[in-house]
Amino acid sequence: MFCSQRKLGLAVVLAFSMVLVGCAQWLPSPTSGPTSTSASTPTASPTAYPTASPSAPGTDQATPPPDDSTATPRPGDQVLSARVSYGWAWPGPGQPATIGHDTAVPIAPPPSPPLSSLTSIGAGAHPFASPPYDQLSFRFEGGFPGYELEYVPTLTGDASGLPIPMDGTASILRVVFRLAQAHTEDGSSSVLEAPPTAVGLSAITRYVPAGDFEGTVSYGIGVGHPVPSTVNTAVRVYEVERIEQGRHLYVVAVQVDASPWR
Repeated sequence: MFCSQRKLGLAVVLAFSMVLVGCAQWLPSPTSGPTSTSASTPTASPTAYPTASPSAPGTDQATPPPDDSTATPRPGDQVLSARVSYGWAWPGPGQPATIGHDTAVPIAPPPSPPLSSLTSIGAGAHPFASPPYDQLSFRFEGGFPGYELEYVPTLTGDASGLPIPMDGTASILRVVFRLAQAHTEDGSSSVLEAPPTAVGLSAITRYVPAGDFEGTVSYGIGVGHPVPSTVNTAVRVYEVERIEQGRHLYVVAVQVDASPWR
């Protein structure tokens, strides 16, 4: 009796084993890849945040910088747009910051000027900004000109090619406006308001005109007092379109980091 039960149990075990072997032939073969749900779900790669390009206009809307104009605000004055066209960077020799604008010429029929017309310049210190900076604002009517900024060893006149003295400065930032003019039809200056050329700020010590010739307007900006070593002073540029006292203005505000002189 015992032997019969043992033989019967052995037969059941053998039969069950054969069933398992048959089923195993239909199981999928294992793969080398991950089997967990979290591992098989595609994951996003780390975000590469773009850096500011010195040669291309920015697209971020920004709060306009403080206005250094001495004009009294009037009803109807408003800011239409503002943006950073060149983030904090150093446009050193041979690596200028170039900002272009697609402007059809002439921008307006006569008697209006055919090019962006420089009408005023403003200067001011902003020591409580982060970083602190000095600002030189070039105000145009008609539209934004294209422009280029570059630190240069010497400043030369556009038409003459002769050096222009920039005494009492550590370095020279040259600003060149394209498709622009700083004169009226009769040849007189179109700049109606401007601070003294020796502005005497911490970062911006002075500025001088370097040319108004064949659609190009140039200025030299003296940066910093002389120091034992060269300071690669960063620059930022804001563009602000505004209505002020009934005039439609296009402001290019050049900001120079004043941190090295604070």
